[in-house]
Amino acid sequence: MTEEDAKAWIRDRFGAVGEGRMAELARIVVDEASRQNLIAPSTLDAIWARHIVDSAQLIGLADDVEGDWLDIGTGAGFPGLVVAALTARRTILVEPRKRRVEFLQSAAGALGIADRVEVVCGKVETVNIPVAVISARAVAQLSSLFASAVQCSRRRTLWILPKGRTAREEVAVAEQTWHGVFHVEHSITDPESLIVLAKGVSRR
Repeated sequence: MTEEDAKAWIRDRFGAVGEGRMAELARIVVDEASRQNLIAPSTLDAIWARHIVDSAQLIGLADDVEGDWLDIGTGAGFPGLVVAALTARRTILVEPRKRRVEFLQSAAGALGIADRVEVVCGKVETVNIPVAVISARAVAQLSSLFASAVQCSRRRTLWILPKGRTAREEVAVAEQTWHGVFHVEHSITDPESLIVLAKGVSRR
């Protein structure tokens, strides 16, 4: 997917307003990247495909789920800020690094979405807020993610976890200690990358 393809994908699904918000987010991230290592420098020139669309595709996977969205280890705002900017959901961004927390708060204000974005400075283990959706992008193994955030999950909570090419192996390991209904989807930005969807997650 080229950068122009990625912009068109956002425009087709979220309109000119959505595209404009993503353009502003891209500008903010690239600008801040000169001061702190938000995303891999090699991906700055492909930010629309590698980060924006890669995050925005997760929204469609939760179309039939209503309620708050919790994003673990939000970092540069992917997918947390993307979800908040492209939907009306209340979004909780959990990030342990103070400089990134300050960046996320500033970015939410600049995007005009601060009223529905809560940024928590700390680890998700300290958060106990029931939510409808939990996401985490390039944070930890499935078993570790479930252990760290299960207190925020309810029976119908949908976990959306991009896992690259190791998804099926991680599901197999997680099933040894966790109950749940697991499904794997292909990423639209990289056909070899996979996204794990899980519901009914609980300890065995």
